Amino acid sequence: MTEFKLPDIGEGIVECEVMEWKIAEGDRIEEDQPVVEVMTDKALVEITAPEAGVVTRLHVAKGEMARVHAPLFAYQGDSEAAAGDADEAGGDALNGQQDAACSAETAPAATASNRRRVDFVLPDIGEGIVECEVVEWHVAVGDSICEDQRLVDVMTDKAMVEITAPEDGVVEALYAEKGDMAKVHAPLFGYLADGVEEGPAGPAAQAAPADSAESRPTAEGASASATIAGAATREQRAHEARGAGRGAFGRVPASPAVRRLVREHQLRLEEVPGSGRDGRVLKHDVLAFLEQGQQVDDKQHRDASHQPVQADRSESSAVERSEPLRGVRAAMAKQMVTAASTVPHFQYGEEIDVTELLALRERLKPVAEKQEIRLTVMPFFIKALALALKDYPIVQARLDDQVTQILYPSQCNVGMAVDGKAGLMVPNIKGCERLTLLEIAGEVQRLTSAAREGRVSASDLKGGTISISNIGAIGGTYAAPIINVPESAIVAIGKTQWLPRFDAAGNVTRRAIMTATWAGDHRLLDGGTIARFCNAWKGYLEDPESMLLHLA
Repeated sequence: MTEFKLPDIGEGIVECEVMEWKIAEGDRIEEDQPVVEVMTDKALVEITAPEAGVVTRLHVAKGEMARVHAPLFAYQGDSEAAAGDADEAGGDALNGQQDAACSAETAPAATASNRRRVDFVLPDIGEGIVECEVVEWHVAVGDSICEDQRLVDVMTDKAMVEITAPEDGVVEALYAEKGDMAKVHAPLFGYLADGVEEGPAGPAAQAAPADSAESRPTAEGASASATIAGAATREQRAHEARGAGRGAFGRVPASPAVRRLVREHQLRLEEVPGSGRDGRVLKHDVLAFLEQGQQVDDKQHRDASHQPVQADRSESSAVERSEPLRGVRAAMAKQMVTAASTVPHFQYGEEIDVTELLALRERLKPVAEKQEIRLTVMPFFIKALALALKDYPIVQARLDDQVTQILYPSQCNVGMAVDGKAGLMVPNIKGCERLTLLEIAGEVQRLTSAAREGRVSASDLKGGTISISNIGAIGGTYAAPIINVPESAIVAIGKTQWLPRFDAAGNVTRRAIMTATWAGDHRLLDGGTIARFCNAWKGYLEDPESMLLHLA
């Protein structure tokens, strides 16, 4: 019997409320089948079955709190059941010999050792993530570890996640090296846990190696038994899956590596015919599909040009090196394609005189430095934005999925585009309308530092209502930004230049001029709305002391 423990889903969450069980004791489960929904203090999370088997016990009732790293439910996997059948088929004589050997040999070993072997399985961290890149190990084989000690950093397509030790022990094996892709529900590292060995139903039996000298004959017999006993069932499931055109629970079965290959070639998994069990798409299926498509393209090219396929391939087209598109960069690529292809953009540009703003910032810098806060111009942009949105709340509203309702947020969460270590990230500052300039400056400093190290938490990346991209910090003057959906507007700020301008008396003066280019969702916003909103924002920036009149 295997105990499924509630995985660590990050963000400091230590317990979840069980909202709904989708199975009952005695039910059969299949790999990736939704098993239970739990509610964290962030969102509703669906937990799926790690493998096929039969549920034997539900440890936590609906409405109760389940603890991270504590057993959530128990099940008997198909491999366990097959191994049990093989043991019975071995005969009483063999069992008697094994019992005698165990009583004579293994009993002293159990007394001598007080540690159990455990494989730590990479938990399902939700949001459809099936694999993570191992960024950095903080331990090595042979190191002692303590409960909650930071062990490894992994990068999902959302953010960096720290994985900590579930209990005290000693690291025995690292199954993924730095730079490798670690798969959800697969062992990430092995360790010897402190504590007395448990019985057959405990974690020791669950994590025990399957290739020990005593168990090897049984495992081989179990494999043969499982092959014979499960052949009819597997064939039936495969037939049903092929007939339906997809795997169980509405998903096309495929490994994370195959899914990544499909994404890299911009295919849809449903397009590729699967030759594996239950219609599973294998790597060679994808390669064959790509080759078939290439042959079609080559034929079309020959028909059109009446020339051989072997066209001139100059050295300038040769690829020097390649690297996979993954992590935050892969997420950005997907997000930008969605935004550009589904949202009708329109642009609006303006010049802003920030001479007085720069002077005010210089006067306030010493005050901020006493609190160890670096005061840039960004907090002024953000605070002015929050004040202008009070008069034009529709600019940070969004449309629902059916495009039938306008949804207004309860607060102003301003996102900042940061060119970080892991790629472009847009963390946001929550409730800017309630924060002081110094508080906003502190948040800008915290989130910028975290983004550049690739360690922004998921909560800081969610819930944005409007975004700022300060391209001028790098040197750009103009930019046409793409909206960070589901938001409805974004502004790109260019670099500040000292340029000649006429004053009220007609004299030429030296002024600090900054460009700002807005992009708006034309389904919700029009040019007049953006222009009036931008004028309000511009007014606060050109006369920054006027913001004092509107501060709570």
